[in-house]
This record gives sequence, structure tokens and C-alpha cells, in this order.
Amino acid sequence: MPQHTRHGPWLLVAGMLAGIAVALAGAALASRGSASDSLPWDDVRLLTEVLERVKQEYVESVDDHQLMENAVRGIVTALDPHSEFLDAEAFEEIRISTSGNYSGVGLEVGLRNGQLVVVTPIEGTPADRAGIRSGDIIVAIDGVLVAEGDIGGALSRLRGEPGTPVNVTVSRSGDARTRSFDLVRSNVRVHSVRVELLEPGYAYLRISQFSDSTGSDVRKALGELRDRPGGAALYGLVLDLRNNPGGVLEAAVDVSDEFLASGVIVTASGRGSEANFRHEATTGDLMQGAPMVVLVNNGSASAAEIVAGALKDNQRATIMGSQTFGKGSVQTVMPLSDGRAIKLTTSRYYTPSGLSINGEGITPDVLLDEQSTNSDSRATVDDPAVVQALGLLKVELAATAQSH
Repeated sequence: MPQHTRHGPWLLVAGMLAGIAVALAGAALASRGSASDSLPWDDVRLLTEVLERVKQEYVESVDDHQLMENAVRGIVTALDPHSEFLDAEAFEEIRISTSGNYSGVGLEVGLRNGQLVVVTPIEGTPADRAGIRSGDIIVAIDGVLVAEGDIGGALSRLRGEPGTPVNVTVSRSGDARTRSFDLVRSNVRVHSVRVELLEPGYAYLRISQFSDSTGSDVRKALGELRDRPGGAALYGLVLDLRNNPGGVLEAAVDVSDEFLASGVIVTASGRGSEANFRHEATTGDLMQGAPMVVLVNNGSASAAEIVAGALKDNQRATIMGSQTFGKGSVQTVMPLSDGRAIKLTTSRYYTPSGLSINGEGITPDVLLDEQSTNSDSRATVDDPAVVQALGLLKVELAATAQSH
């Protein structure tokens, strides 16, 4: 196709972009009455010039729609590691994952310094069984290098029809060579809550991520533990949030409220009215004040850190483990036209003491070495961190008894 034929429609697109900018700037001036609030004209011109140059001179022909979508994607993803543009497929994946059921390999990932880092493999999934670990950096998928910052593209390549193969190459701290894992995608059903009795009177509650149903699942699980034959009062609880990448904010608030009879759970501040909020606990405590130990590690992020921070700052639980991930921001998914959306950072949240843990994480009350907090043991009773948490519960219970 002759170049001028391709160029004609592109000039129309660029002209439309400039026209939209003019309209937006006019609206801003009319509503705010200040020239300082108008769009930066030099930058608008720069964007238009770059798009036109790419369209004319790039070594291969570029689809107009894809080029514009890439421009939008770049605008959003450059803001911070957690904001991103979601095409229709990626938007649907987010809706599926928060419901706790999708098809893929079972990896929760995040961006750190532009690299795709495994926050945690979901328990019982192909990635978990193969031995991929929290902290691994995903270098390539099916032999294709992961582009810097491209979390959406990587997720779409990791997911697919059940039974289909996918190869994941990772770099692991301390290893000179990369590791390659041949996985088979499957239906990932995230059972986010698991409970068991460690010994009479002492319960273990594992939350692997926070989905819409996590709060109700916690209430149900602890209720069933008490109601089963031979069930009795619980004297202490180990709440395991290790390698929990977070999830739904409301679920974290709900779970925190289940163990707090009063006090602030979390606050947040942002520019929009809905981005500023404060959640407080309501009356009632599932454990009725019994001692709690919360296990965390570097894979504990976001909503998991909200729970750990709320229980720590309200002196409701002892936090044990290693420094948490440090994701102290809230993302809002905003639907756009044609099934697309943007996931935009809209707030920074703060623990009840007013601490922002963004980039810092939560420091445990009792520090454990990394080997203990990242145990490969599949049996809870053989997990060194759980063993130490149980011992601490008994010490705290004995101290409480002596004080009374």
C-alpha cells in the first residue's frame, strides 16, 4: 500500500487527538478559570509528533489501533508499578481472579524495579507443585523474554486453556543460572482459607489470598472447628499470612474486624473523595481475646499487610516472621469503553498508627530467619515457623493466666 494512503488516516487520528486536547483544555479553563490548569501544549504537540514519526518511519507497519492503545498503556504504566491499562482480556482476568476461579499456572506476580517478581505461587497449583518460589523473577515465558513492566502481557501468556503447556524461566537470588519449569495450565480454584487444629485448644488458620468470600470463609472455618465432635474453646490462634499477595481491600477489612472488638483498621488518603476513607472495627471478636500470632514474610503484601498492621497496631496479635513486601497503595479498577479498564493507584493507605508501609513493609515483633519463614514443608506440624508461633502462644497464655 502506498505510504501516503496509510498516512492519510493517521493524520486524521492525530488531528482528532489534538482536537480532543483542545476540547479538554477549554473545559478545564471554563470550569477552573485558571490558565495554569490547562493541558501542557508543548507536551501534547510532542505526543502527536512522536506518534506520527512512529507511524511514518518505523521499520514495520504499525496498526493505528494498536499504536494508540500502546500510547495509553505507556501513560498509565509509567505512573507506578501497580497502575496499568487493561484490555478487555486483562480486565476479564482481574474479575475472574478476584472471584477465586480461573485457568492458568497459579502465580501471583508484581512489578519491582520493572521486573516481574513472583509474590507467591498459589497453594496446590502447577507453579506451586513445580517449585517456583516467592521472590523468583520471571525472565521468559515460552522462550520469549518478558518486557520490562509488562505485567498485563505476561499474565495473559501465563493463563490459557486447561491442559495446555507453558514454559516459565525464572531467575532466583543466589543462583548463577536461570531455572526452567515446564508447566501444564489447569483450573485454579483458590480456596483462600484453610484451618486445622495444631493441638487441643490451638488453631491454625491459613489465608492464601483475599477474595470476595474470604471474610465469610474465615467465620465458617473457625465455626466448624469449634462445632466438630470433641470441639472446645480455642486458647490461641496462629494466623498464617506468609506468601499472601493481597487481593480485595474489603476482604482484608472484614477479616481484621473479625478479630478486633474496637479500634481503627486502616485509613487512606488520595485526591478523590472516594479515595479517602477510614475503617473501624465493630463489636465482636471470633477468638474472644485469646492470644494470636500472625506469621508473615516478604511474600505478604497489600491486603495481607493491612491485616497484619491492624492487628499489630491495636496490640491484638504478635507479628512473627520477616519483613513484609511493602505495598501500601490502593488500586481502583475503572471500566472504560469496549470492555477495557484502567487499574489506577488512587490512595495510599496507613496502618492505625499512621504508618505508610509503601516500599518499607511491616517489621515483625519477633524476627525469624528467611529459611524458617519460607519453609518447604507440606505438613504444618513440621513447619518451623508454625512450631515457634505455637510455642509463643503458650508462653503468652501462661503470662495472661499469671496476671489474673
